[in-house]
Amino acid sequence: MFERLDPVDRRLMDEFQRDLPLVPRPFAAIARTLGTDEDEVIARLQALHAQGKVSRVGATVRPNTAGASTLAAIAVPEARIEDVAAIVGAEPGVNHSYLREDDWNLWFVATAPDRAALADMLGRIAARTGLRVLDLRLVQPFNIDLGFRLGGTGRDPMPGARGVRAAALLEEDRPILQALTTGLPLVPRPFQATGTATGHSEDEVIARIAALADAGVLTRVGIIVRHRAVGWTSNAMVVWSLPDDLIEAAGRALARHRGVTLCYRRQTVPGIWDFPLYSMIHARSRSEALGILGGAAALPELAGATHRVLFSTRCFKQQGALLQAAAA
Repeated sequence: MFERLDPVDRRLMDEFQRDLPLVPRPFAAIARTLGTDEDEVIARLQALHAQGKVSRVGATVRPNTAGASTLAAIAVPEARIEDVAAIVGAEPGVNHSYLREDDWNLWFVATAPDRAALADMLGRIAARTGLRVLDLRLVQPFNIDLGFRLGGTGRDPMPGARGVRAAALLEEDRPILQALTTGLPLVPRPFQATGTATGHSEDEVIARIAALADAGVLTRVGIIVRHRAVGWTSNAMVVWSLPDDLIEAAGRALARHRGVTLCYRRQTVPGIWDFPLYSMIHARSRSEALGILGGAAALPELAGATHRVLFSTRCFKQQGALLQAAAA
């Protein structure tokens, strides 16, 4: 599907998932690279957004730096999937929600301004559904940058997780971060418009985005693609069970493996969910995904590790994270 898109649209989504030009007119800078003009780049991004192929132009924020977040799971009876998914999706702080092939079948990412607000959200979901919610908090990221090249036949290894200097985040940065996770306005001077909305100058917005990206608070700044909408429809979360002393080496090896797009360690729920290591594979077919998994399972660092494959079958919700409490 991606290969059938207009060549300029393909380059937009392939080349600008990170390193958005931090200049007053970023779309003009992109246009110069693509050999077109600013108005066309903005029009193409607006169309791709309307078609559901692009989520936003903005940034992804490293988990648990500007707020509190977790991955959660619920084992939902088949007859209740629609109702429970609606309850989960109604929470503004739930930004991703998927149905996956497992008894624990409804998975979602929840983000809140702080840990107490996050706990309240999970508690509301449990109370309204009458079902247990597994809280699988991040322990260690190995790769948390879902910005892979879409074109070509090869699949480069994803960049490893960088260190983070959380102290670089200032309180006055939070409205800028929320704007980046919601999406920059698709206008000639988006940083100026964001500054007007958040009480900053254009130069201040650009400088703070650059500083937060350098500090690792922002994991990437660019075009956020909806991979399923452009052909990556066979996406699997693979969870691994192995002893604590082997997780570090296994996670680093998995993060370097071609085709593994995310990798991190999370808390377990002993006796219920004993899988501390997670990896994501985004592929265009189930056979392609299983081929990538076969190579990953053969890594020496994962020798003897049991794993479970949870293919995503439906996306209920996908949006930027909620980092600020909604205005009263």
